[in-house]
Amino acid sequence: MKALFTLFFLSVFLVISACKDTAAVQTEDSINSTSIKPRIITTTDLGADPDDEQSLVRELVSANEFDIEGLIVATGCWKKTQSNTTILDKILNAYSLAYPNLKVHSNAYPSPEYLRSISSIGQRGYGMADVGTGKDSPGSNLIIAAADKNDARPIWIMGWGGMNTVAQAIWKVKETRNATQLKDFLSKLRLYDVLGQDDAGAWIAKNYPEVFYIRATSVYGWQPTDEYLAASIQNKGPLGAVYPNRKYATEGDTPSFMHVFPNGLNNPEQVEQGGWGGRFNTTKTAGIRSMSEVKKIQEDAETQYDPYMMHGNTAEGAEAIKRWAIGYNNDFTARMLWSVTSDYTKANHHPIAVLNGDATKQVLEMTASPGAVIELNTSGSKDPDNNKLNYSWVYYKEPSSYSGVVSIQNSTSTLAKIEIPKDAAGQTLHFVLEVYDNGTPSLYAYRRMIVKVQAAK
Repeated sequence: MKALFTLFFLSVFLVISACKDTAAVQTEDSINSTSIKPRIITTTDLGADPDDEQSLVRELVSANEFDIEGLIVATGCWKKTQSNTTILDKILNAYSLAYPNLKVHSNAYPSPEYLRSISSIGQRGYGMADVGTGKDSPGSNLIIAAADKNDARPIWIMGWGGMNTVAQAIWKVKETRNATQLKDFLSKLRLYDVLGQDDAGAWIAKNYPEVFYIRATSVYGWQPTDEYLAASIQNKGPLGAVYPNRKYATEGDTPSFMHVFPNGLNNPEQVEQGGWGGRFNTTKTAGIRSMSEVKKIQEDAETQYDPYMMHGNTAEGAEAIKRWAIGYNNDFTARMLWSVTSDYTKANHHPIAVLNGDATKQVLEMTASPGAVIELNTSGSKDPDNNKLNYSWVYYKEPSSYSGVVSIQNSTSTLAKIEIPKDAAGQTLHFVLEVYDNGTPSLYAYRRMIVKVQAAK
């Protein structure tokens, strides 16, 4: 009996100790617990250009922010065939070496075993020629299985190469299910296509116009310098070692998952808001063409589907990304430091931004009358490392419908006061809060308040 009591108390002690250990590393996760994690699937033409490998390293050190449900090696106009997942396996092996350190800073990082379980090969051939009867792939089946899950969240599928693995999934569901089931399947998809790298995107947009489809063409011009990468990324442990030098441009595919990065800056469903992944027009545009190589492969590759409609970049182009450069560069730097730091107290972590008492990362809305004075209050914001916090309130003019001047009193304090312009009746005004600490590197949290000004009576 004494042995049983001893075993019981030992078990209780171990459980309590485990809880204490978990609490010690959950500070970063406590931020995530106040937001809904995006579900993402990445399709990538690994081997075509080293920028996919670069983007994958950044995605993996950010993996605690997402529910990654697929890593699919696929084809595109620069890599028209695929036969294996060798490059993906190499990067996942590097992640497995960094994982013990990463999970010290957030226990939301997925295990290497899990990531390997959702890694697969998609279409082995190029474009719509590899879509149809007998063309199912592990990747297309994975997409269908993800959409079939009992999960209300949409699935953001990132196209770093061609989109024919997604097209095959849609084709299969269309052929094997009824109209209602197809509609339900399509309603779960959110497609972010980088540059367009085969004819499958046009096929999807033409035949299934109800699908949420972004084609980003302004994915260059925001990137960090080679000097930054050498000093802050490539020399940081096993993941830095598999971050290759650029051949053309750096990380052209990164904006896809940055668009859904849950940092409090934007709601990715509202494409005009703007965030780390760019800003897009709410109205779909006809004829956003793929990269020139697609036309070289087949002259009418996309024109045969005219008109097809997609959300495209706004006039700011890459500047809509670059305006947040300090935040996303420092975020990447910090995460790479996490990958080589086994002591939580020896690294910096993101602050928690509170807006008018709300500690989530959701975009908030409020109404106001023309001429009214509103208050935006970030009291309660805190830093897990007890660093000093700084505040910056800005009027984000580009997504706002009001084009006049809006002044903010106390724009660097916890309590900002804003007089709504008298001529702003019926307009919307976007205000963004940046909270950043004085750690090394300085890390940012964001919140957005959209003020809907009442129409004149």
